[in-house]
Amino acid sequence: MELAVYNIKGEDTGRKALLNDEVFAIEANEHAVYLDVKQYLANQRQGTHKAKERSEVSGSTRKLHKQKGGGGARIGDINSPVLVGGGRVFGPRPRDYRFKLNKKLKQLARKSALTYKAQDNEIIIVEDFTIEAPKTKDFVNIAKNLKVADKKTLLVLADQNKSVYLSARNLPNANVMSASEVNTYALLNNKAIILTESSLDVINKF
Repeated sequence: MELAVYNIKGEDTGRKALLNDEVFAIEANEHAVYLDVKQYLANQRQGTHKAKERSEVSGSTRKLHKQKGGGGARIGDINSPVLVGGGRVFGPRPRDYRFKLNKKLKQLARKSALTYKAQDNEIIIVEDFTIEAPKTKDFVNIAKNLKVADKKTLLVLADQNKSVYLSARNLPNANVMSASEVNTYALLNNKAIILTESSLDVINKF
């Protein structure tokens, strides 16, 4: 598969970039994509939720009334879960939501996501560029030139570039990451994927 290479002014350079069919044109595995996205989101959870159980609620442990003979239901102390202000039964406890996936499955999921994006014509190739000083306006102009200003966009660079990253940081619909950081969730969570030529050299080897 070949795509035209554009410059940051949105002009066709006349060159073509070759996309590896083993990465961008495979038989996509939807279940692998589901598992990888599920793992990514699970890994983001802090797992610090906690509810007080019966033994942790502040209150007297005195038995409210005698067990028998009162004509009412038997009951223990005021911390009982059936009473207002009592402890919670089987409440959430701090836990770790992370789980592992096989390396090959994650590779398959990432390739499947790139295949989906290629099929939907949501991949744009631009020649390598840099921004001299962090300026949000410069990044906005690049997005407008490439006609993706109104879309949630992921810009993939070969290596980290602080100026480009800082220029996009204040934009809610713009994300920047290096090719080595690209993951399935990031690909699917953005409508337009902009790849620089040098980053494509890395991604073609996925």
